[in-house]
Amino acid sequence: MSIKKAIAIIPARGGSKRIPRKNIKLFHGKPLIAYSIEIAIQSGVFEKVIVSTDDEEIAEVAKKYGAEVPFIRPKELADDFSGTDDVIEHALRELACNGEKYEYICTIYATAPLLKQKYLIEGYEKLKNSDAIHAFSVTSMPFPIQRTFKIDKNGRCQMFTPKYYMTRSQDLEEAYQDAGQFYWTKLGINSDEIMFGKDSIPIVLPRYLVQDIDTLEDWKRAEVMYEVLHQDKFDEWNKLKKTLHKKAEIIKFKEGEIYFLSIGKNVGYESYGKEKLFLRPVLIYKKLNKQTFLGIPLTSQQKEGSYYFSFRYKKEKISTAMFHQLRVFDIRRSEYYSGKISKNTMKNLHSKFQEFMNFTSSNEEDRPTRAK
Repeated sequence: MSIKKAIAIIPARGGSKRIPRKNIKLFHGKPLIAYSIEIAIQSGVFEKVIVSTDDEEIAEVAKKYGAEVPFIRPKELADDFSGTDDVIEHALRELACNGEKYEYICTIYATAPLLKQKYLIEGYEKLKNSDAIHAFSVTSMPFPIQRTFKIDKNGRCQMFTPKYYMTRSQDLEEAYQDAGQFYWTKLGINSDEIMFGKDSIPIVLPRYLVQDIDTLEDWKRAEVMYEVLHQDKFDEWNKLKKTLHKKAEIIKFKEGEIYFLSIGKNVGYESYGKEKLFLRPVLIYKKLNKQTFLGIPLTSQQKEGSYYFSFRYKKEKISTAMFHQLRVFDIRRSEYYSGKISKNTMKNLHSKFQEFMNFTSSNEEDRPTRAK
């Protein structure tokens, strides 16, 4: 059995109580779990990103966003008393039975919409280059813990450490807490230390990127934090869109060609562009006139199912056409030409697209959400 480098496992049970169906509840137009899946995939450090769940609906949502669900978790590991360690051990056993063994594992919570790639990568790199066993997300406490107090049974205040009552905050040692986003582990090494011990490397996150989501109040706070953090992206896109609208040059294009287009910062389930120009490769499926066409956005992730068609137009990588993202584009969005697909591939894609249309017309519940 060959040992692979790293795998991400996202635990996501279906029976959340305080926020029903929390893991797939829409958060800014997208299932909550989708954020963890997409960031894990985009980080590029994992051989696989899998979701461990007992719930078929969560499994389907996870697959739509690029994760693998190679098994359904048994019910006894999906109740209120099941610990994350037991869930991860079960996942590793299942993978081992399929001949898969890994050097590093990263447990990522499904409730981490503020997760950032760079911190996942930082944890991996620091763990690889050390003798530590764990690396996990932490953040600083907002108030000195030495000056905290409890409320006693009589409703009065009682300090935990009264000797620090007169100590200035800046003179007290800073304390940290678990940020609850990700936990890297180097497999095959035993330790008697707890996670918050000397065998762990803390990956420090700013407090504005940390929010537990256990209650509806937590959920609302996280939504506000996310909106503030990402509002600038919509503003940037609106500025760029005005520039594109004024673009004078209309290039010639043909069906089957692929261009990188500025497709924008879009809403909900709609695919979005990346980096400063909000770019994504788009296949010209049907030319409408000299300026507009029906285009299918592409992803670099290989996906299976009625919504997708994977192919190669460059030898070194696989591209996947996302049929459910088909829409009208103006060629003025184009930034550069990327290539074209063969006539045979186009023929196969067209056949697959017809299957997609038949599938969606006969399965109303699975039909992709349309922008309004």
